[in-house]
Amino acid sequence: MMGAVAIPDEAHPEVICLGLSALDRIWRVERLFASGSEKIRAGEHLTEPGGMAANAAVAVARLGGIVSFWGRAGDDDAGRILADGFAAEGVDIENFRLFEGGASSVSGVIVDTAGERQIVNFRGRYPADPSWLPLADLAADCVLADPRWPEGAEALFRAARSRGIPTVLDGDVADVEVFERLLPLTDHAIFSEPGLRGFAGDEIEPALAHAATFGCRMVAVTRGGDGVTWREGSDLVHLPAPKVPVVDTTAAGDVFHGAYAFATGAGFGISDALCFAGAVAAFKCTRSGGRAAIPFVDELKSS
Repeated sequence: MMGAVAIPDEAHPEVICLGLSALDRIWRVERLFASGSEKIRAGEHLTEPGGMAANAAVAVARLGGIVSFWGRAGDDDAGRILADGFAAEGVDIENFRLFEGGASSVSGVIVDTAGERQIVNFRGRYPADPSWLPLADLAADCVLADPRWPEGAEALFRAARSRGIPTVLDGDVADVEVFERLLPLTDHAIFSEPGLRGFAGDEIEPALAHAATFGCRMVAVTRGGDGVTWREGSDLVHLPAPKVPVVDTTAAGDVFHGAYAFATGAGFGISDALCFAGAVAAFKCTRSGGRAAIPFVDELKSS
């Protein structure tokens, strides 16, 4: 499954992931909600830590990277579950702050038998000020941020840019002004299809061209089973997704971004990093679960 892109045995890049950590409550159903008021029955329910940058951090750790998660949660039951989840994965959480009086982010995820899902998310309640982050001592091979804490992402990206550290933006759905704030500081912008559509319209080629005007080295959009399309300079390139039996797409985009940040930190070129990230995300989709289904490096090497 890993194709021509191998994982060097000595690849242990240092990566910082900043953004959303959420507690996911997942229901498995025969079909998704259609419309209006209705009730559907779940065949299974589970609770696990999630969140875009948080899952990306776990992906980096399982690939063999040295990873820190920078983010916020409430000093509540959910926040402590999130912290324990990171610790169990070997993710450094020195800068994952649990705010007294805050409320952690919680998501409800409905997954059907085709692996497609619907999500509702409470983004949490905590201070936006990132001044407590240790940016003066910033050292990493790559940094990644999602758009859920724009103040923190901007501060991290500015510090990384001043030190020549590559920046990767997970371009999930966000307000236009958030992308206008972060893209000028982004080296590698990888959007989801809904994220790109909300930012720059339905047509992929002009939407990527618009995103590229902010000065990113590379802009891309992940398209699920249709692969990934990216723009590097004036060239538009498409990479098909690996053909795998899809069981569950939950967290696939997060895994893609984490694997891409890992590969970038390990010195991969853009094309190889995208190929690698697509293979890791595809492997994740072959089994049930979000974070629980993220592959370990030994599994990838034997596949």
